[in-house]
Amino acid sequence: MSASVAFGLQGFLLAVLLTQLPQFKEDLGFGDTLVAATVVGISVVAGVGSVLAEQLAKAMSSRTTLRVGLFVIAAGGAVIAVASSTPAFLAAFALYGVGLGIVDASANMQAVSIQHAYGRVILSSFHASWSVGAIVGAGYVAVCSALELSVMVSVIVAAVLVAAVCAWIGPRLLRTGHERAATSATAPLSVPMRPFLALGVAMLLFYAIDFGIGTYSPLYLKEVLLSDAGTAALAMGAYQVTALISRLTGDHWVHRFGEIAVVRAGAAISVVGLLTAVLAPNPAVAIVGFFVVGLGAPVIAPLSFSAAGRLAPPEQTDAVVARINLFNYAGTIVAGGVIGGVAAVTDLRIGFVVPLLFAVVLFALAPAFAPRRTGASATDDVLTGTDTTLPESTPR
Repeated sequence: MSASVAFGLQGFLLAVLLTQLPQFKEDLGFGDTLVAATVVGISVVAGVGSVLAEQLAKAMSSRTTLRVGLFVIAAGGAVIAVASSTPAFLAAFALYGVGLGIVDASANMQAVSIQHAYGRVILSSFHASWSVGAIVGAGYVAVCSALELSVMVSVIVAAVLVAAVCAWIGPRLLRTGHERAATSATAPLSVPMRPFLALGVAMLLFYAIDFGIGTYSPLYLKEVLLSDAGTAALAMGAYQVTALISRLTGDHWVHRFGEIAVVRAGAAISVVGLLTAVLAPNPAVAIVGFFVVGLGAPVIAPLSFSAAGRLAPPEQTDAVVARINLFNYAGTIVAGGVIGGVAAVTDLRIGFVVPLLFAVVLFALAPAFAPRRTGASATDDVLTGTDTTLPESTPR
């Protein structure tokens, strides 16, 4: 329960900050380019936070690391709220971004350890909590706007709420059995390279699709399909609603059909949805397309963490989760660069062909989500020259 709340806190504060970006832009007087650079920059510094999370988890525990990360994002949010200049705003967002990476990695460390204790796939439900938090955060901003609260007050209240809830759930977070394991800080990772990289690429592709829809779908409806601003916002809303549905039901489908079938189905659904959006003659059809994508793609991330967590010995699980999490931020950078670059040369209709192709590749990567792991050769090892033998996966 506490780990789920941590996921929700992260989604809540991120939604609060991102939905307030237009107001920060107006108050501080910076342009659209700086807004885009801020969003992409968060991914870069969050990658630093993910690396830091691995080291903190080795030195202490994922439990302590998650508490540190939540307090850092709360502090970052509060500093962002009171920033009175663009440099101060960017520095505060950098602090927040580092905390975001720490929370991303350590929350998934906790979730993977809990999943191992349960002995069955339950990771999608944790990511569903993130979606709930993001929806609550967007609603919170709408309420604050209706009450005519200032951005500074609304963000500070949100940051204090995150810190307070973190203080409450902190002692209740999981104490993993391999905390402070003697080998975890000194032994090189024993992870087969090909399965790890395949899962990492899948993670990258999903987050590129996710970031592309979140960033560019409103622009696509407004600039290409000529919708009004209110209608354009529905594209992202439709995607988030079905993303929550897919994450709430994802574990059920995995239990019934297995990881490979679920990933293939999710990728295929995403292809259909993105193709619908790309070919859409009007905003309504495009919204339906993004709605469909949300039913398929969002199961990829939790299943990537889940599969990666099975690739290493228990004492190295946290480190593997932190490293697979780096592909999350690579995906957002790729989306910002590639989709944005293609759109700049042509338009966003062609730009959305890029995530469509990414979804096709995801379908091909499905076998990586349930590796047989009968053994790995020396050339398969990520960071060592040792042979890695892993137990056979559970038949499905």
